[in-house]
Amino acid sequence: MRVLEGLERIATAIRADDWNRARAAGVNPTQLAILDVLEGRPAGLAVRDLASQLGVSQPTATDSILALERKGMVEKRPEPGDGRSQRVQITPAGRDAHAARAAAPGAVAQAASALPDDQQEYLLLLVVSVIRQLQESQAIPIQRMCVSCRYFRPYAHADAAKPHHCNFVDAAFGQQDLRIDCREHETADPSVRAATWTAFEGSQPPPPSR
Repeated sequence: MRVLEGLERIATAIRADDWNRARAAGVNPTQLAILDVLEGRPAGLAVRDLASQLGVSQPTATDSILALERKGMVEKRPEPGDGRSQRVQITPAGRDAHAARAAAPGAVAQAASALPDDQQEYLLLLVVSVIRQLQESQAIPIQRMCVSCRYFRPYAHADAAKPHHCNFVDAAFGQQDLRIDCREHETADPSVRAATWTAFEGSQPPPPSR
């Protein structure tokens, strides 16, 4: 499948970018991925939930968490109401390391940003569609995307520049502002997700013509 071959080539470049960003942060890619997940989650996550988000085994996640603990980038705290369980939280040092990753610009990001604006917007819609298929087939956990959020109202406005509405901030926004990972995300019920996606997909503009 040629699309898959193309995605594999892009994935190779993304892995190289991940190593460059991780080196800038003083960690390895798995450790950086943990910081990515924890950033924006003040309450932290249980180890099993971190492993699920990353798509790795719990022992792999545990090893990386221990390494980050030694570096002072994460800490474990008791689960409220359950002293036997612990949540992993990012520390100020972890946030500094996470921010340092921006110092290593990624080749994939540069290539995508070189596309015309309308093509970037359409590419984002395609990526959202692929992620949605993966999460609905349970290949990956539900992502914190607009299209799976209970606050999202697709094409609620006639304004072509800002057709969507977020009930959390009570504001309209455009296609280019669709979130892949939003810290205010709250997962909608399956039936609501399905209805939202139908409305979102059914009103998509045609692809850009070149």
